[in-house]
Amino acid sequence: MGKYVVKRVLLALMTAFIVLSLTFILIKLLPPEKSVGTAVTRQTYYDNQVSLGYMTSSRFQLPDLQLVDFVTAKNGTVTYYYEVPVMEQYFKWISNILFHWDWGHSQFIEPNVKATVIIGERLLTSMKINIISVVVAVPIGIALGIWAALKKNTMTDHVISTTVMILISLPSFVIIAFLMLLLCYNNPILPTQWPNPTAPTSEKALGYILPVFSLSLGSICGYCRFVRAELCEVMESDYLLLARTKGLTRKQAILRHAMKNAMVPIFPSVLAEFIGIMGGSMILENLYGITGIGSLFVKSMTAKDYNILFVDLAIFTTLGLLAGVLLDLSYGFIDPRIRMGAKK
Repeated sequence: MGKYVVKRVLLALMTAFIVLSLTFILIKLLPPEKSVGTAVTRQTYYDNQVSLGYMTSSRFQLPDLQLVDFVTAKNGTVTYYYEVPVMEQYFKWISNILFHWDWGHSQFIEPNVKATVIIGERLLTSMKINIISVVVAVPIGIALGIWAALKKNTMTDHVISTTVMILISLPSFVIIAFLMLLLCYNNPILPTQWPNPTAPTSEKALGYILPVFSLSLGSICGYCRFVRAELCEVMESDYLLLARTKGLTRKQAILRHAMKNAMVPIFPSVLAEFIGIMGGSMILENLYGITGIGSLFVKSMTAKDYNILFVDLAIFTTLGLLAGVLLDLSYGFIDPRIRMGAKK
């Protein structure tokens, strides 16, 4: 089991490394973007790129290298900045991350601020919203699924199943757009956008309602359908019928046998649901003005701020892959019959 865990973690990290490496190389093959701002701001950014090994500078024009930009100082001195070959940048990039944990500086969003600092300021906000959404979605979704299964083929089951079918087809950004129109503009009950850090605590608490509800609604519907299907299948199995013939009541058979077996494939899916919610929060964060890494990912891609994009992508890729590893391992802990990595 230990060897299997180590092997899976190493494979996940290797996959993340390959994804990020290919992304870096493909993006660096694009024409370089000129920095913006004053001459001092631009020169500071370019000098940082030179120190990291991604560019080279010269007082003269070098026709053999690709010119990125030039900066004229106050004293009239002109400095030309050139891009070094892509593979040389790639190995410098790996070296800077491994030995200095330096992912570069922002070029457009917050010029000359470290990319890791910008990500760190926004990561906690996204994690809070996503964790709260999962905490809300899991118990409600499971409870509705159990209720629908126990009332199978009744009016209650039909109402729950129909409502779930309608809501699960609506993307989270459509839901939040409708709720913003209804509860923020037409009836100003909730904030129209994500509250500022200096806002009162009550306003901050109200700011969580729309994004959490919009993100968790799809998960609630998914869990409801999944739990209903699993529990209905277990309740029709032969061993549950045997338990009833041995004297157990319907309630005892469901609680002691049906629920326990139905939950085996459900609980590990919480990790996968967390990653799915994180991916869906990108558009939602942009709509509601949430200062998280989801909106930052879209913003950095639009602004072509690649250093921030690499850090953001590294977080989403690594979390997704490690969640997949934990998802596989959780089956072995929940169901003793499953032994991950066991030889035949």
